[in-house]
Formats: sequence, structure tokens, C-alpha cells
Amino acid sequence: MMATTHVLAGVVVGLGTLALVPEAGPVVLAGALGGLAPDLDLAGDHRKDLHFPGYGSIAAVLAVVAAAVAPSPATLALAAFLVAAAVHAVSDAFGGDLTLRPWEATGDRAVYEHLRGRWHPPRRWIRYDGAPEDFLLGVALALPALAMLDGAPQLAVAALVVVSAGYALVRRALVDAGERLVAIAPAPVLAAVPETFIEDLR
Repeated sequence: MMATTHVLAGVVVGLGTLALVPEAGPVVLAGALGGLAPDLDLAGDHRKDLHFPGYGSIAAVLAVVAAAVAPSPATLALAAFLVAAAVHAVSDAFGGDLTLRPWEATGDRAVYEHLRGRWHPPRRWIRYDGAPEDFLLGVALALPALAMLDGAPQLAVAALVVVSAGYALVRRALVDAGERLVAIAPAPVLAAVPETFIEDLR
């Protein structure tokens, strides 16, 4: 799924605290950051280095228990972050594979499970990041946030929807464009780009 979809899911996780704390802004932000955090491994071994479906879910449950026993902005923010990060990692197993063209459904790896030491296969309920169903899921996640937030946070959610729409429109074309750019780029330019970003485009 798109990073924006994961962030919007994290926002929804954070919004679940509105009934518990008078000022939920930091908790909603923590949820959004938790939804994004696993994808910071894009420069490394994507969907392995920072994706923890098993261990992350255990940590999320413990954080929720801690927040229930001793609710405070800090414990609620930590719980929102860890729950959103776990939701991200687990939901990637329901998406597409890690190949350059996941819509062709040729790969067998979705997300790595450190707890069991193996890769989860892709379920392809969301066929690939930027698929129409991915965008529609993001819109569905954005609706409660748009209704419950106002001001800058509401605008940020709307901006995420716009970015998602733009990415979904060009998703497939980006691969072809990337391959063409890598083919014509001078060697010094390619040397300045992390190999993990371009190895599949060569």
C-alpha cells in the first residue's frame, strides 16, 4: 500500500484517543508517524528492516495495556505509534509483492516476519501500492479524519488524499520512466544514488 494510506490509517488509530484525552493532537500525530515509520527502510531491505508484523504486534498490545492502566498523553502517544506501525506491517501482507511491477503478481514476498524468520506471501487484496483499491481505501480512512479534525490537521489529511490520487494516476508509468532515466543517467549521478533505490531499474 501507499505510504499515504498507511499514514491515514495511523491518523485513524490516533483519532481513537479523542474520547480519552482532551487534547489528542499529539496522539494523532504519533499515530500518523507510526503509520509512516516502517517505510523508512526503503533505503535498506524494504519490508524487512523496519517492518515487524509479529514483534510489532506484541509491542503494540503491551503499549495499549500500559496506556489503559496509566493513561496519559505520553502512554497514549506511544500506544498510537506502535499500533499504527504494527497495522502497517501486518497490512503489507495483504498487499502486493516486492517486485518492480507488482501488478504482474510474479513475486512471493510481501513482508518479512522476524518472529518466524520467513517472508509472508502477498495476499494481493490490495494488488499493489497505488492501485485503485489502495486509493479508495485511503479515501475511506481519510473521511473520519476530515470530519473530526479542523484547521491545519484537516488540510494535511486532504493533502495526503491529493498526493495519493496523483501517485495512483502515474504509478505504473513511474517504473518505465525510472528505467529510462537510469539507462541514460551518467555514472557519477548513479553513484550518488543509494543502490537500493535503483538496483531493480537497471
